[in-house]
This record gives sequence, C-alpha cells and structure tokens, in this order.
Amino acid sequence: MTYIPRLKQEYKDRVISALKEEFGYKNVMEVPKLEKIVVSRGVGAAVSDKKLVDHAVEELTKITGQKAVSTISKKDVASFKLRKGMPIGAKVTLRGERMYEFLDRLVTSALPRVRDFGGVKSTGFDGRGNYNLGVVEQIIFPEIDIDKVNKIAGFDITFVTSANTDAEAKSLLAELGVPFKKN
Repeated sequence: MTYIPRLKQEYKDRVISALKEEFGYKNVMEVPKLEKIVVSRGVGAAVSDKKLVDHAVEELTKITGQKAVSTISKKDVASFKLRKGMPIGAKVTLRGERMYEFLDRLVTSALPRVRDFGGVKSTGFDGRGNYNLGVVEQIIFPEIDIDKVNKIAGFDITFVTSANTDAEAKSLLAELGVPFKKN
C-alpha cells in the first residue's frame, strides 16, 4: 500500500463532493484543484552579503522538505547596486504529495503558532483563482531551530489552483483547511 497524504485523501473523499454541490459542477473534472504551491523569499541585503541567499535557501529547504533554488536578478538597478545575474532570493515549487504535506503542516502547526492569529486575509486573490499569503516570521515552522536563525525574515506563499474565479478558489482552500478571517 502506498502512502497518500491526509489532505489529498480528504480532497478526494470530501472536498470534491462539497464543491460539486456548492457550484453545481456536472463533471468531476470541472472541480478546481490545487496545482502547485510556490514558496519564495526575497533577500534584499544579498547585494552586499552573498551568504544570506545561502541561509534563505537552507531555511526554505528545511521548511518545505524539498531543495530550494536561488533566484537571480533579471536586470541592473543602479540605485540598489544590483547587477544582472546576482542572486537575490530563494524559491521552491511544490507539487503532488509534498505540496499536500506542506499545506497540512502550514495549516495544522505553523499558522496556529502566529501570535494573535485570527485567520488569513481573504484579499490575497489575483482574479484568476490564485491566492498569495505572506508569512512574517519563518520561526513559526517547527522545522526551524530558533537558535540557528541569524535574522528573522518572512516569505511569500502562492497557491496556484485550477479555479476560474476567486470564489471557487476560496471555497477550495477553505475546504482544504486554510483558515480565512470572518468578515
């Protein structure tokens, strides 16, 4: 028997039927699904210290369980002393089982550790069914050892769905356990 992540099984068992009922889909293939999660972090101070990008890559690798890559600048910006091709951040693209595992850890253990947490804002949708979420501190994840952190920094999480509208994407993410704020 192969391992299936808890949220993936829940999506198959409960979420598909709930979304079919809510939006009146006739076919199972019409139901939106989570395609990928992109975790990215910009390191502005990397212009002067290249090791900061290595720390960001290492932390994102620990948090997501998948090797992070450094992102490089696409153009020169003289006012920031930035040259084309310099490393300025880190990112990870999660798909499949690792994506569901990360979402499960984010919802069940990381977000509840945020101080005065009342849910995530529902204004982060882009109009095409994708959702962006900013995390202020990387230490909310239990994988990060607070003694080895050299600087508290945040990162961005982008949920890419196959939904056509923001309402469909919000329903999908809410069914998967993302705690949105009540209006």
